[in-house]
Amino acid sequence: MVAAYAAAAEEQDQTSERYRTLDAAEADDPGPRRKLVNWNEYEGPYFTMRLGGGLLYDYVAYSQDDDSKEQMTLRPTGQLRDFRVLLKGRFPTLPRLSYTLGYMYDAGIEEWRFRQTGLMLDAPELGGNLFIGRTKEGFSTNKAMVGYHGWANERSAANDAFLPILADGVKWTGWAAGGKFVYNLGWFKDTRSENESFNRNDNQFAARGVWLPLGGGQESPKLLHLALEYRYGEADDGTLRYRSKPESFPAQSYAIDSGVFAAHHSNMYGVETYYRDGPWTFGMEYFFNQVSAPASGDPLFHGGEVFAAWLLTGETRPYSARGALFQAVSPARTVFEGGPGAWEFVLRYSYADLNEESIRGGRFRRITPMVNWHLSDHVRLELAYGYGVLDRFGLQGATHFFQTRLQLQM
Repeated sequence: MVAAYAAAAEEQDQTSERYRTLDAAEADDPGPRRKLVNWNEYEGPYFTMRLGGGLLYDYVAYSQDDDSKEQMTLRPTGQLRDFRVLLKGRFPTLPRLSYTLGYMYDAGIEEWRFRQTGLMLDAPELGGNLFIGRTKEGFSTNKAMVGYHGWANERSAANDAFLPILADGVKWTGWAAGGKFVYNLGWFKDTRSENESFNRNDNQFAARGVWLPLGGGQESPKLLHLALEYRYGEADDGTLRYRSKPESFPAQSYAIDSGVFAAHHSNMYGVETYYRDGPWTFGMEYFFNQVSAPASGDPLFHGGEVFAAWLLTGETRPYSARGALFQAVSPARTVFEGGPGAWEFVLRYSYADLNEESIRGGRFRRITPMVNWHLSDHVRLELAYGYGVLDRFGLQGATHFFQTRLQLQM
């Protein structure tokens, strides 16, 4: 009994430590709580390495009314959503330096591309870390989280329309007030990403400040995360375009689309609130995107989401105190250990508005109840139903979404 208690305490300490530290992989690969194999890890005198990876496969079917069929062409389909290989590690002779390399098959353009790749320098005396390379900008907690760890299978339409998934540049992540305040500042330029599918701007600056007045780690089941953020984005070669699919990656059509329009830059502001109490997590993010585009009337676009998630089996969704990000759910007893895994019920409402001044990109709103079954740290099944309404082309179309996803990680 004493030995079992000591082992459990040691596992809890190790789990807590995972979320109190930050390396170059940031949200991409904190490593599973349970190690199934050792062949994918190497510790040498000059560098360490951990090989990871992931796969997402989606299947979706739709039921549209007549107006929706006029607005969007949607056909039932199964599609590879994501396949990636990740490497990360440190340099024992340079203990402050860590690295990460991500290589992913981009199913949208059917090409292999580099993703999160770069170096991070720890600077504890300055209270932070400096990342150089390709990474998340840091605007929006949901965007900064790796997609494998989210509560929903896709980010909201507004999030995908306004924010690129990655950018090339430098980012500082810091903390103050004993870890109660976490912030990041990033400057990025498209010198290396001009031809990447995610490129939206010639250069951009992003900042996020997070106040954690309650909790902030795994030691307490309670957490309150309050954030404000700002983003400046210079138009890419003098034009901008905002568009998003209807929160279904295999969809053959975009739901909202501003079209390409002449612009100088955009100033975007965001507000976030997350509250976690044991197995319950509630959250919202909302964005206001003011665009400097005189020929189009300087439009103001906006949108966001609100959600509630409940882990029926009692787990607490992990939170990285250093990065101010939520991480993947880890079941207390996996299916492969004879347990139920972790069952998570989610309800989300999202809204996006691209109708402003002369631009009529559409308004889209969707409510999505879904179930996540986390069989283990490495396997997750998702079942989602969505009801979406699109106001566009002078029509108001309604669509029912039936989505499933298989998620594998190493």
